[in-house]
Amino acid sequence: MNKRNTQQRRHSIISILNEQGEVSVDELSNRFETSEVTIRKDLAVLEKTGLLLRRYGGAVAIPDEVTQQFSAKIAPNKLSIAQAAAALINDHNRIMIDSGSTTFGLIQQLNSKRGLVVMTNSLQLANAIHELENEPTLLMTGGTWDPHSESFQGQVAEQVLRSYNFDQLFIGADGIDLDRGTTTFNELTGLSKVMAEVSREVVVMLESDKVGRRIPNLELPWSQVSVLVTDDRLAAEAIESISNHGVRVILAPYVG
Repeated sequence: MNKRNTQQRRHSIISILNEQGEVSVDELSNRFETSEVTIRKDLAVLEKTGLLLRRYGGAVAIPDEVTQQFSAKIAPNKLSIAQAAAALINDHNRIMIDSGSTTFGLIQQLNSKRGLVVMTNSLQLANAIHELENEPTLLMTGGTWDPHSESFQGQVAEQVLRSYNFDQLFIGADGIDLDRGTTTFNELTGLSKVMAEVSREVVVMLESDKVGRRIPNLELPWSQVSVLVTDDRLAAEAIESISNHGVRVILAPYVG
């Protein structure tokens, strides 16, 4: 199936819904000269990405208040950081994406990339990656489910990771200790360290207001971090301090 045609058809479905408010599977099947099975798959994908609501025999447009709630799932500033981080990804890269709200914003930026292999320890991220039009190869770590981080952790996950090597790891953090590195409230830091060990480049993504937060648990020392992607409110002194550790700092436009 031609992916470009699929994407164009789904965009057209949303346009029709915006005009009419509702639409039937039968109507869409006739309009696009494709099977009802294909249309139902389109509607399922569009519903999962928050663009419509399915109803028996068709779909209806998302109410404005629901659309606003969906858009608010990823804060604008986190999305800006994710867009800057995505610019570091080349076609055919093997990347790993850790669980987290900032890293989740990276997923929708991947549709323009080709031939990606993506591993994650997050079910939420895995589901979002699975719905991408460009269909990257998806890998999961497996392991023990940690409800605090909403991700898989533990020795099984670490063993799986050591079977691979990656071009890049994209990972968030609860804080930045300017002297030590990234910090976290989660005491389970073993998987993060293995992720960094098997990745050629480690890209940390977080908002500037988390820089300087004193959190007890060191996650990744500066020696394991390649790039920090944050927003342009980061103080010049902090940029200099982080750069002195050999870390490249990329500033995304702050979006309030």
